[in-house]
Amino acid sequence: MPDTDNTTSENPNHVAIIMDGNGRWATLRGRPRLFGHHAGARRVREIVRACPDQGVKYLTIFAFSTENWKRTQSEVAGLMALFRRYIMREAKALFDEGVRVRFIGDRIKLDAKLVALMDNLELYTAGNDKVHLTIALNYGGRDEVTRAAQRLAFEVEQGRLSYKDVDAETLSKFLDTRFLPDPDLVIRTSGEARISNFLLWQSAYAEYEFIDTLWPDFSKEVFAQVLSGYGKRERRFGAVMA
Repeated sequence: MPDTDNTTSENPNHVAIIMDGNGRWATLRGRPRLFGHHAGARRVREIVRACPDQGVKYLTIFAFSTENWKRTQSEVAGLMALFRRYIMREAKALFDEGVRVRFIGDRIKLDAKLVALMDNLELYTAGNDKVHLTIALNYGGRDEVTRAAQRLAFEVEQGRLSYKDVDAETLSKFLDTRFLPDPDLVIRTSGEARISNFLLWQSAYAEYEFIDTLWPDFSKEVFAQVLSGYGKRERRFGAVMA
């Protein structure tokens, strides 16, 4: 059950980020959208490295949604190539810096080479505990809950669970994020004020911060500024405080 204390820690333990604005950032510079995505990938490196100094143990980033397949074929292909390149280039640095990497989302639609790289990176960094980086790739909140419900229904069908055992805690164990604490703070960059199907179940009691900064401009200084405002918020979790 959530704690009903209305105070927050100095900084959140788990931060989730909707990294928006790469394409607009590139367009403003007269460059193709993929130029912005590459700049955004470099920004991820900086923010991951900033987490320990900010007291952030868990960082979850929204890299590619189940809806992003609707983009042009060339942009999707470019993004998939970027993901493969990011894993290959960053694997050793992530390991050396104590980062444990996991991926959430439906891997069925992803190409086999990318899935193999994802699996290998998860295994390679499995012993790390300094920062837990979770990358949402081909992820959608509704899709995740649907898949969890299907797995849960199968367990009931097989007689391993009774329908009476099904509650919020049980369902949570079938989510992609079953190994993570719920996010304390969700940040969305680029000025858009919507959650875009990201961590719908997990963010029930999260604080939200919508900022105008485009993701490639989201520096560690901006990150620190956003986090500093978190500690000033009152978290009531539905309770009424005197």
